[in-house]
Amino acid sequence: YMIMRVKDTQELDGLLDELLQSQENECVEFKEAKNDFDSKKLGQYFSAISNEANLRGKEEGWLIFGVDDKTHRIVGTQYRNSPKSLNNLKGDIARGMTQQISFIEIYELIREGKLVLLFQIPAAPKGIPMAFLGHYYARNAEELAPLHIEKIELIRRQYYEDWSEQIVQEATIEDLDPEAIALARENYANKFPHMAAEVV
Repeated sequence: YMIMRVKDTQELDGLLDELLQSQENECVEFKEAKNDFDSKKLGQYFSAISNEANLRGKEEGWLIFGVDDKTHRIVGTQYRNSPKSLNNLKGDIARGMTQQISFIEIYELIREGKLVLLFQIPAAPKGIPMAFLGHYYARNAEELAPLHIEKIELIRRQYYEDWSEQIVQEATIEDLDPEAIALARENYANKFPHMAAEVV
């Protein structure tokens, strides 16, 4: 799928407006992070948002610094306030993540004279739950939580989708091997003898 990359400040402004108007959910998290933010916690949020985005069929999720999580008021952040330091963060996070995946992008935006950081987090890859330092995380309302085994299995099962469930458009019975059809009918009749008469 195509991952959106913001091209200019106007587009970034529009994106922030859209995220601010949405309710904070499992794929979007706001944090004040006025001066700093715990790196371990950041990795845990990455894992949680990435897993939740996968489970909801989204391509990405967002962690936004410099915004009050209750009121969505812009408070500004001084977190890693240099491009080099932010760029190094991508490597720091990748070292702790499954398959060394990191942020798609980290965007800086000045809003009301204050710095807002938007961390674009990719959805966990198909079939691969995202762990940080060996632990899987999810969101439970506004809190971080361990990723339940049911959710882990939901993601893992994406590897094993049954191709036979897929519909081939415009296919007819003539597209099937007559010997395979005969064998299927025979096996069906053996497995369900009471319905054998229905197999033609």
